[in-house]
Amino acid sequence: METAAIYLVAAFAAGGLALLVKLPPLVGFLVAGFGLQAAGVDHMPGLQTLADLGVTLLLFGIGLKLDVRSLLKARVWLTSLAHMAFSVLLGVAMLLAIAPFGFALLGEADLTEMAIVALALSFSSTVFVVKVLDERRDNQTLYGRIAIGVLIMQDIVAVIVLTVSKGTLPSPWALALVLLVPGVWLAGKAWDRIDSVELGALFGLTMALVPGYVLFDLVGLKGDLGALIIGALLAGHRRAGDLARLLLTGKEVLLIAFFVSIGLTGTPTWEAVGIAALLAVLIPVKSLAFFTLLWLMRLRYRTATLASLALGNYSEFALIVATVVAATGGISEDWVVVLALAVALSFLLSAVLNRLAPGIEAWVTRRLPERDAESLAPDDRPIDLGDADTLVLGMGRVGQAAVQQLHEVHGRRAVGVEHDSGRAGQLRERGFDVVEADATDLDFWARVRRSGRVELILLAMPFHGENLLVLDLLRKKGFTGRVAAIAQRGEELDDLRSRGIDAAFNLYGSAGINLADHAVEQTSAD
Repeated sequence: METAAIYLVAAFAAGGLALLVKLPPLVGFLVAGFGLQAAGVDHMPGLQTLADLGVTLLLFGIGLKLDVRSLLKARVWLTSLAHMAFSVLLGVAMLLAIAPFGFALLGEADLTEMAIVALALSFSSTVFVVKVLDERRDNQTLYGRIAIGVLIMQDIVAVIVLTVSKGTLPSPWALALVLLVPGVWLAGKAWDRIDSVELGALFGLTMALVPGYVLFDLVGLKGDLGALIIGALLAGHRRAGDLARLLLTGKEVLLIAFFVSIGLTGTPTWEAVGIAALLAVLIPVKSLAFFTLLWLMRLRYRTATLASLALGNYSEFALIVATVVAATGGISEDWVVVLALAVALSFLLSAVLNRLAPGIEAWVTRRLPERDAESLAPDDRPIDLGDADTLVLGMGRVGQAAVQQLHEVHGRRAVGVEHDSGRAGQLRERGFDVVEADATDLDFWARVRRSGRVELILLAMPFHGENLLVLDLLRKKGFTGRVAAIAQRGEELDDLRSRGIDAAFNLYGSAGINLADHAVEQTSAD
């Protein structure tokens, strides 16, 4: 327990200090790991298990929100493979360029060893990118979905790399994993009968670890990828979003162990620090390469900029590759420490760049020539609301009822906004006028065109924080029309009213109809 106490104090102090200087706490956790290693503190028993569990739950959570169809788009798979190829060439060129400067480790390395190190550095960090997206609440934005798609493609390549590195093929039993499809379907049916929050959380942990991590690991595949696949198979379940939110806090705590564990990989030497610092110089180049590829995929400057900045870092997978290959004699064990430092420095640099992302995006958009809307990908073009006079944000049960009431009773031209692509498509088939977008993303409001006629906005999203966020965005943009919203509890209703909402109703009952009626009455009264 004494060792655990030391680790907790070190992580808390370093994370708090990082926050004080306006850096993400994870940078402090990395520093804590290096400090504990340098001070010779005993390794905390079970720390690596906690770190692995955090990453597993992270990938399981990604799977729960994953739209598999997004991986089939060229802007995901082609961008991933082209960028990896470029990164390997760039990494080898960099190592060859700095080899004559007296680094003993590089003097002993041949071209094959350099290529392995460059390949390890071609991956972006799943943990870091998802943390960035979570903090911005941008998981479901277009750039967020592209970034996650690229990470998943890299994970698929990672499975192949690990298999080749170990020199062993997956077990023939790996073919039997196809039975997980009907198995997870049956598990989903059992999940429908679980009403307890505690049992629901335990169900999620069990699915992530047993048919996910353990089963895939037993047949020679990457356990983390197994957790992601199980999450993706459960993504269509009506309670998938609730489970992802339920596991969020536990995942965040466990990921602290992950970041601390990176710093415990070895004691840095001056040579290792020097090589790692030079490798960190490539991070802006890595981001620029992502930007160029995404620009060629006909995405807006904003989408390409934010995605490229999020992906501009080195991955924790670099350490896994280095450890596995070093065990077989493919590279020197000293590279593990170099890569750990390079990953840590990339997190630090990427954290700073992502904090400056809005300013960088604005600068890029101003400097580069404006692109014609028709030349852009259809789902990244400006949004034309036409002659709409009402927006309904969130097209769940309440939002649908509100739109129908507005059309049939009040004769208003209402357009729905829904971030879930599957639901948006289904609603269009049913005759609803729906725009697929995330209303909590400032970019949505930047893309909207011909919105001058909109005089009423209904916030029908089920989560109070999202409604408050949009309300703040509307105020900042100077929207002068009426705004109405739903809430689940009395204190949430009071919160909305204290912020000047024009109408607010409880989520249950006939909230959608009441919301529409009262909001129209308020507008008509003006």
